[in-house]
Amino acid sequence: MPRKTKSVGTGLAVALVTAVTLTLTGCSIQTTAPGSARGDAASDAKGSFGPVDCRKAKCIALTFDAGPGEDTPHLLDILKEKKVHATFFLLGKNHVLKHPDTVRRIEAEGHEVANHTWSHKILTDRKPADIRAELEKTQDAIAKITGKKPRLMRPPQGRTDDTVSGVSKDLGLSQILWSATAKDYSTTDSALIKKRILDQASKDGIILLHDIYKGTVPAVPGIIDALKERGYTLVTIPQLMAPAEPAPGTVYRP
Repeated sequence: MPRKTKSVGTGLAVALVTAVTLTLTGCSIQTTAPGSARGDAASDAKGSFGPVDCRKAKCIALTFDAGPGEDTPHLLDILKEKKVHATFFLLGKNHVLKHPDTVRRIEAEGHEVANHTWSHKILTDRKPADIRAELEKTQDAIAKITGKKPRLMRPPQGRTDDTVSGVSKDLGLSQILWSATAKDYSTTDSALIKKRILDQASKDGIILLHDIYKGTVPAVPGIIDALKERGYTLVTIPQLMAPAEPAPGTVYRP
């Protein structure tokens, strides 16, 4: 069953490197855990499984925000070597448009391409038309490169409300929050980034990292290896939810 959200973690600020603790705006906003979505899936649900069935296996999803950037190709090399697929929440302006070949590669190598808005504006501060523009421009830019529009989005700083949910639903986008964050915008210490993620790792969790910060990509091999040693299988968001399929407008959070 969906549950009331108390708070969300911290995320990228457009120009400031700050840590912010935020609360979902709107009294009616609820979140659904991936495990709950799986449990509620109909017998004929057609969500795509990954390397394992997460109803039985110990799964965790690895996600990256605010790219692609200069270090993303190296990150893709790491993921390919480790045989791990991740979910990339991409920014449109100055990222998708600047690195179309990287976007194309993310899609071609089996990762989930998702939407992180056009310019990282806080959606709960915007009017409905502005919210739509922030999401739709990125949808269109990604589709022009990959041939497909994303089905997932992550609101900047995790800020969402009824209006954001309504626009997301209309655009066919599910909203994905997280359960583990390294606050990697505040440090270049790769060992600390790794420790923070491992300290917060849990079954059916969703890891938030940013592939645009210098300390993050070097931390990824150690994070993957340690998680595998603990018995985790790393999957994309849709694979985490299978056989359920992400429902547009719904806010998902472990």
